[in-house]
Amino acid sequence: MDQGNCTGSTEFILLGLSQTQEVQLLLFFFFLLFYIIILPGNFLIIFTIQSDPCLSSPMYFFLANLAFLDICYCSVTPPKMLADFFSPCKTISYGGCMAQLFFLHFLGGAEAFLLMAMAYDRYVAICKPLRYAMLVNREICCTLVGAAWAGGFIHGIILFGLSIQLPFCGPNILDNFFCDVHQLVKLACTDTYAVEVIMFLNNGVVIMMCFILLLISYAALLLRLQTHSLRCESKVASTCISHIIVVFVMCSPAIYIYALPFQAAPLEKVVAVFHTVVFPLTNPMIYTLRNKEIKSSMRKLINKYISWQMKS
Repeated sequence: MDQGNCTGSTEFILLGLSQTQEVQLLLFFFFLLFYIIILPGNFLIIFTIQSDPCLSSPMYFFLANLAFLDICYCSVTPPKMLADFFSPCKTISYGGCMAQLFFLHFLGGAEAFLLMAMAYDRYVAICKPLRYAMLVNREICCTLVGAAWAGGFIHGIILFGLSIQLPFCGPNILDNFFCDVHQLVKLACTDTYAVEVIMFLNNGVVIMMCFILLLISYAALLLRLQTHSLRCESKVASTCISHIIVVFVMCSPAIYIYALPFQAAPLEKVVAVFHTVVFPLTNPMIYTLRNKEIKSSMRKLINKYISWQMKS
């Protein structure tokens, strides 16, 4: 089918990940299997933390929110991508494109700010343990999570507001599997240098600043751990290392995609797949696999469910 005739002026054509049918089928089954295995694991993390009173500390409260954010984030682009694997004409409406763009950056920004809240939690726990209960109580935790969502919303609405002002009167083909700001800027039919600069400052600079601040904070925490006992140092260092891994997993692809202002980057599609599909669902799993308490609670919850099913 001639993709150039697939759409009107109110739609965009998505080239997707591949034009070969066999490759598309292979990718479909790979991503579907990934979702079937990993997505329930994120729900299990939330249920485990909510059902076990022993996991009521702020760290687990933030982890449950991270898992929920990642589930929401992975509901933005993958459903459309999976459906397009079987579509000969991969199109997305203008409204759907703008919705994808807004929620992608809204949830992505909220997750970046939530990671900063988690870094604050670890800082207080290590550097001010005697004041931890006062500085990181339930009210403050809810405020930090609310601030993360609010910050993500502001980040997303700014990019959305700038994007809907872009005029499109020429080619409508997006060489990717979803809509994003740097692709839309390339399709705009007028000089968009000022818009590019504002979008870069709101996107690339924000993610770079979050990444640098998080690395500095965790580096300072690991240095501070040298003054603690060996047992305490090992346990807390394991937690901090898990946080650092997630920071790299989340921020590195975003920096690769957005740090260069709207210039085409090699392997951009591959990096975008990991950034929007694979890594978000694995983030909470990284914490879980390195945490004995939550793994123990998870086993108890699963065994309890199996016993209930057998009795039924």
